[in-house]
Amino acid sequence: MTTVKPPADAPPLLVRHPGPHELHPARTHRRRRALELSLATAVPLLLLLWWQLAAHQGWMDPRVYPPPSRILSDGWDRAAAGDLWPDVWATLKRVLAGYALGTAAGYALGLLMGSLNLVRAALEPLLNALYVVPKLALLPVFLNMFGLGEGPQIALVATTVFFFVWISTMSAVVSIPEGHRDAGRVFGASPWQMFRHVLLPASLPQVLVGARIAAGVAVLVIVASEQIAASNGLGHLISDARALFENDVMFVGIVCVALLGVVFSELVRLAGRLLTPWAPRDRGRSRP
Repeated sequence: MTTVKPPADAPPLLVRHPGPHELHPARTHRRRRALELSLATAVPLLLLLWWQLAAHQGWMDPRVYPPPSRILSDGWDRAAAGDLWPDVWATLKRVLAGYALGTAAGYALGLLMGSLNLVRAALEPLLNALYVVPKLALLPVFLNMFGLGEGPQIALVATTVFFFVWISTMSAVVSIPEGHRDAGRVFGASPWQMFRHVLLPASLPQVLVGARIAAGVAVLVIVASEQIAASNGLGHLISDARALFENDVMFVGIVCVALLGVVFSELVRLAGRLLTPWAPRDRGRSRP
């Protein structure tokens, strides 16, 4: 930005010159994206290198905190031998089943409560009271209801996911501007058309944000539950390895949990982008 000296009887003028992001938007976007990817890759790698060096130099006890190279080697051996996949599949199966049930129930009830004030007034205090109860505290209740097996684990995940999706759906529907609804009424929209063309597109982006958060929390809850009341799964693997002081195996389980949570959350995010192309993207804001 430069100052241009005008005639003596006129005020000074500020002239704004276009910046690099305006002159070369595609090039600027590529550079910014490359920087973001470099930072996202470099920070974890530096932490892993520091961990490897600390274990090698004896700054930490490698028996308690095995270096990443040993964790990777042990995980590869267990995967190649087929010992790891049954636990991964057991956890994934419980997460998918509970997530599907909780998402469907949370979306249906959130849509109903967001659309009907009387239903919201009747149910919201009760659900708010249940929401603040730690979900692991409900595990004994589900054990009494469903007995040992898959039922309590799936019910716990479904309950956890339900509250996240319910809250995000109800909030999204309530926050839809009244002008959107008025426009639908003016055009004589039926209840189904109001849902299809007004409520759904206006609320879905925020609903999918809640669903993405619920995906990560679902993995967290099932792993904690498997450490308490399960005979398989990644949570059981971590707990059992810790009890036997097999810290290599314990960290293999932790890494698998982290990868499972990241992949699951990213799949939900990508599904959200496909379902809501009109919504603002939560990443890549530096666009060309």
